[in-house]
Amino acid sequence: MANVQYYDVILKPVVTEKSMELMGEKKYTFLVHPEATKSQVKEAVEKMFEGTKVKRVNTMNLDGKKKRVRGTFKFGRTAKTKKAVVQLTEDSKEIEIFEGL
Repeated sequence: MANVQYYDVILKPVVTEKSMELMGEKKYTFLVHPEATKSQVKEAVEKMFEGTKVKRVNTMNLDGKKKRVRGTFKFGRTAKTKKAVVQLTEDSKEIEIFEGL
């Protein structure tokens, strides 16, 4: 595996209706580096957002979607991604990125 630093692990937050509902339970969803492990995701969240303590990390690998190429009958695929759902402890601070959404 490549040497992935903590600031390279989290790519961007996922903002959907379901992920917004989960924020009430202190669960936050992020797109992460495809080679990142659960422990690397935990370390990255705790270092990037001060005052947060991670209780649990669930990851899932998502296959790329099939897409048609230039109107022909040929198909290609979009890139594979990895998503992580991070649950914070009860005494942890909220993540500021999601406030006001």
